This record gives sequence, C-alpha cells and structure tokens, in this order.
Amino acid sequence: MSITVDVRNGNLEKALRIMKRKVMKEGLIKTLRDKQYYSKPSEKRREKNKAKKKMLYQLSKKNDEMLGIVLVKGRKVKRI
Repeated sequence: MSITVDVRNGNLEKALRIMKRKVMKEGLIKTLRDKQYYSKPSEKRREKNKAKKKMLYQLSKKNDEMLGIVLVKGRKVKRI
C-alpha cells in the first residue's frame, strides 16, 4: 500500500494538502495511534460498545427530528 502524490507546477503546499487528505482517508494516523500502546481486549470491547451507542443515539436523534419528535421535560413528544 503506497500513497503517491504528484507535485504540479512546483506547488508543494497543494501537494501536501492532498497527501494529508489521502492519509486521513486511509486511516493511517488512527491505526498508528491505536498500535502505539497495548490496549487490553476488554478496553477494545468497551470502546467498540461506546462507539455503537454513540452511533445509535445520533441515528435515533436524526430519526426523531425527521418525524417531528421533540423532548419536553425528558419525554419524547410528537409536534402537532
């Protein structure tokens, strides 16, 4: 796996921006940070479950917004 970027017209700044974007899209920085230290399997599971909960919360919030449901005093109520 190699990432290549062409420098056109001597524009190094633009090439660096493109390279950073490609690296972020591939997720190389995240994997390097994850592998920098050892994490126990229980910690990995905990983080995975935390990410699932966050995703489900965001999806339900978006779905409620689409359906016109709002929170009133801690309860979900459909707008009229």
